Amino acid sequence: MRTATRRFALWRADLEGAVCAAPEECVEALRDRPVVPVVLEYREHGLTPVRHVFETTLRQDVEWQFAGVAWPGDLRPGVLVTVTWQAARDEVVVRAAALDEPMSVDGIAYYHEYDPKVVTRELAPDPSNRGRVLRAVRRQGRVFDDGSAVLPESELAGHCGLGRGAKGAFLLRNAVDQLIREGYLTRVEGSVTSAGYPSYPAVEGQKAAQMLFYAPLVEPAPWPGEDEDGDGAERAEHLVHGFVRKLPLGARPSEKQVTLHERAVEEEQIEPSPLAPGYTYVKKHHRHG
Repeated sequence: MRTATRRFALWRADLEGAVCAAPEECVEALRDRPVVPVVLEYREHGLTPVRHVFETTLRQDVEWQFAGVAWPGDLRPGVLVTVTWQAARDEVVVRAAALDEPMSVDGIAYYHEYDPKVVTRELAPDPSNRGRVLRAVRRQGRVFDDGSAVLPESELAGHCGLGRGAKGAFLLRNAVDQLIREGYLTRVEGSVTSAGYPSYPAVEGQKAAQMLFYAPLVEPAPWPGEDEDGDGAERAEHLVHGFVRKLPLGARPSEKQVTLHERAVEEEQIEPSPLAPGYTYVKKHHRHG
C-alpha cells in the first residue's frame, strides 16, 4: 500500500491562512477531487484526545497545500505536525505529538513538540520600540538550532524603523538597554564573513563584530487552569520575578549579577542553589508581553 508522510513546522501564515502543506506523492491522486477530507488528531492542550475533520481543497500556491484547515488555537507557530496519506484511504491524517509537560517559550505556552528555530522567527513581539528591536534580532539575525539568534548590532538600526538621527539613536539605545535588563538580549563578541554573514562564537580570520545575542527563555509551564492566564496566551505588561537564565557560549555573569543571585537566595526569592557555570541571574522587573 502506497504511503506518503511529511513532517514540518507550522508557520503563522499556515495557521492564519488555514492551510496545510501536502506531501508531493499524494498530489496526482487527489488533485482532481473537489473535496479532500483532512483529519486532525491531537491532544488539546496536550491532554484530551480530539479528532477534527475538515473538508479541504487541494491547491497549488508556492507548493501544494490543503486549504480549509481551521487550526485550533493551542497549536502555536513552530509546532511540528506529521501529515500522512495512504493510497487506500479517502482521508489525509495530520497529527501533532504532545509534550510530556507543557513548556513556556518567552511566556507563550507550548503543549506540543515544536521547532525552536521557527518559534524564534514566528513569535510576534509587541509593537513597542523594544518589540521592534526584538523582532529584528529574531527575524533578521542568524538563528541556531536551539532557537537562539545573533545579529550584528551595527545592522540593527536599519531593521527597526525607529527613525534616523539623534532621536532614532536615542530610541534604539533605550530599547536595547531595556531588553538587556529584561534578560532577552546580551552583547557578545562575534564575527562576520566578507558578505556580512554573522558567526558566534567568533571565527578566526573573520572580521570581529559586536553582536546582540537572543536566547529564548524556556521553562516549564502550567497546565490550563493552573494559572490566571488560562492557556498561556501573550500577556500585557506584567511583573516577572527574578530567574536564572542561560548565557551565550563562553559568557560569564557579571559580579553584580552574582551578588544579586546570592541576595535572592538569602531572601528566599529563588531556590537555594549556586549559580551554575554559563548562567546568569535576571532580577525581577516589569516585562511587556
